[in-house]
Amino acid sequence: MDTNAPVHPLGSKARILLTSVFGPYAVDDEYGSRRINPMELYHNQVTREQGPFSLRMFHRSFGLLLLKENIKAPCTMLDFPDQERFIREIADNDYDIVGISAIIPNIGKVERMCRLIREHLPGAAIVIGGHIANMSDLADRVEVDHICRGDGVSWFRRYLGFDRNAPVKHPHVMAGFGTRILGVSRADTPDDTAAILIPSVGCPMGCNFCSTSALFGGKGRFLNFYETGDELFSVMCDIEAGLKVSSFFVMDENFLLHRKRSIRLLELMKEHDKSWSLFVFSSAKVLRTYTMEQLIRLGISWVWMGLEGEDSSYAKLSGVDTRKLVEELQSHGIRVLGSTIIGLENHTPENIHEIMDYAVSHDTVFHQFMLYTPIPGTELYAQHLASGTLLSEEEMPYADSHGQYRFNYRHEHITQGREGEYLQQAFRKDLEINGPSLARMIRTMLSGWKRYRNHPDPCIRKRFVREIRSLKTTYAAAVWAMRKWYRQDNRMYRKIGLILRDIYREFGWKTRIVAPLLGIYAYVSMHRENRRLDAGWTYEPAVFYEKNALALALEKNQYAVSSQKATMPQGLFVPRTTGN
Repeated sequence: MDTNAPVHPLGSKARILLTSVFGPYAVDDEYGSRRINPMELYHNQVTREQGPFSLRMFHRSFGLLLLKENIKAPCTMLDFPDQERFIREIADNDYDIVGISAIIPNIGKVERMCRLIREHLPGAAIVIGGHIANMSDLADRVEVDHICRGDGVSWFRRYLGFDRNAPVKHPHVMAGFGTRILGVSRADTPDDTAAILIPSVGCPMGCNFCSTSALFGGKGRFLNFYETGDELFSVMCDIEAGLKVSSFFVMDENFLLHRKRSIRLLELMKEHDKSWSLFVFSSAKVLRTYTMEQLIRLGISWVWMGLEGEDSSYAKLSGVDTRKLVEELQSHGIRVLGSTIIGLENHTPENIHEIMDYAVSHDTVFHQFMLYTPIPGTELYAQHLASGTLLSEEEMPYADSHGQYRFNYRHEHITQGREGEYLQQAFRKDLEINGPSLARMIRTMLSGWKRYRNHPDPCIRKRFVREIRSLKTTYAAAVWAMRKWYRQDNRMYRKIGLILRDIYREFGWKTRIVAPLLGIYAYVSMHRENRRLDAGWTYEPAVFYEKNALALALEKNQYAVSSQKATMPQGLFVPRTTGN
């Protein structure tokens, strides 16, 4: 393997295939797929114990999409193929470079894909990137020519002989697809789906467990694709015009930490009367540096925030009462996804239920629970490696080290196997105490509407009008159905009933008529979905096959040449021509 990655001899003429690992994903198989680790972020890590209430959706391979947009060579992208589809692609086409993006649990699939590439495309260069690049022995495990660690755009530009520092062109892509909840599939329309926005990569906070921070250089290291608020505003306007969206899912580990950029974006949004909704990741400490007025006008509608655990030592939580912060944010209509770690150093069988209770007491709209997992490349991994507490690969395969099953090390206090029970108990306790995340989300949206429906700023009013549109119809029906579902649980029946009462008071007789009519359909769908899940039904993403403009032009030219040859009389001499 060449770690210096010289310029490819074909440069801009190199034919490139970018691909994710093959599926299916929500099954137990020989290549490392695991039923407990599906290709669904929410159902995998956030709502996994909520049954028919679980939010089901998929997300594209955003890193590959960003690469495809910025490679000035014929580039094809294959997202979520099965193995047969992947083999057909490399057997039927000539590629000079094949790039694979993967996470560490997918090492078995990457090994298989590399062998297949060598078989069908022996002359192609194999490039591997994504979080799997954090594995120090990756080059010894797979037949790879180059490993791309960190910024793939800059790496590929260098590899193909282009300007590494050219402006980054942002792709126009919806953040999610295949959305499904209560057994009902939703259309992925611009009105209901956010566009993806990637301002930066890496994380300056550098938490000891963070694979993303490690991938981009460690604590304090990050890369801004768009340094200024002006640059970011221009990109957002371009995406808005191209996709007809008003919402953005911001893939940035701590978006609001870049305060100068955020404040300038806020100024431009005011100046140009933009009424956008932003879904962001942010630390609690950074959130406290903004006023609520700034957050609301900036369009912050949803925040993924690390809670980690009571008395955790992370600087991003220092001095912040996270329960008070969550209550305040959600009272203003900002939906919070809290993230809690199970298995920190001070967690024991004696205090683990207190830790769960503390997490659940935040009553966030969504709550992610993850095991404290040392991932190769991170500071936490290095600590366990040095102390000799990591389990061998025979004891704990990489395919099972995904944070939703077992520790990959010997915990000082928690016996092997108990951690999975604790994780499941945490998810179930959150549902039992706080109810379905969908009901919590609707309650929070309603709180924001009631607070800001008469706000003097028309852009703020416009955003809340847009965001609560479904409360009058489909969301009201969902609340009606959820209340009926819990008719044998007096506490939860009353809890959800209060939400329905507030919706009726707010939106009047039309909603009172619509809610039960549509609600009956939702209720029946919930039962059908529950039976499906009990029978072992799983959900897999659709396959995406896309080409950039240069790949399409090459394909068109090849088709024209093959057509010409097919219609050419046998034995006809065609002189070779050259152009000036």
